[in-house]
Amino acid sequence: MSQILLINNENQNKEDYIINKISSNTVSNQIEKIVSQALECIEDGNYSDALKLYDLALKEDPDNTSVLIDKGATLQNIGKLKLAIRSYDKALEISPDNIDALLNKGATLHSDEKYLEAIKCYDVALKIDKKCAMALAYKGLSLGEMGELKEAIKHFKKALSIDKNYDLASISKDLAQELLKSIQEEKSKTQ
Repeated sequence: MSQILLINNENQNKEDYIINKISSNTVSNQIEKIVSQALECIEDGNYSDALKLYDLALKEDPDNTSVLIDKGATLQNIGKLKLAIRSYDKALEISPDNIDALLNKGATLHSDEKYLEAIKCYDVALKIDKKCAMALAYKGLSLGEMGELKEAIKHFKKALSIDKNYDLASISKDLAQELLKSIQEEKSKTQ
């Protein structure tokens, strides 16, 4: 009798696995459709409907980091920075090494003029991926905002050494160098 029970349990486990796999794929397909609709709403400038769709997707899968990041980006785009940071924080609770969440959180903190906190996000991203050109460039932007132009230029140059066609790093480096040059010229006039 115990052998029959064991065989039935094995078959039940296989059936449960198959059912769970099918239901997981169905949920995943639903979420993909919802996210696709949300992106269409964003393209049309309809952010409130996009946010509702992201919430619907998160109701189905609350631990979906991609949806949390997309929702955060949408909130960031409409100026709801604290809510955006909360969304990125939720994504980072689930996936602490998620570079997209770290970069987006850092960019949001930068927009909120919390440059040191933004730099912390970029530093964590750089610990995960030392060659993340975007983290280097964004860190350079925050350093530049804090008046640390020489450090900012170093970070822009590092970003460009990884991706020589990275426009943000190139333009920012040029601007920082011009600003640094004009500051130095101004100092030499007053001395």
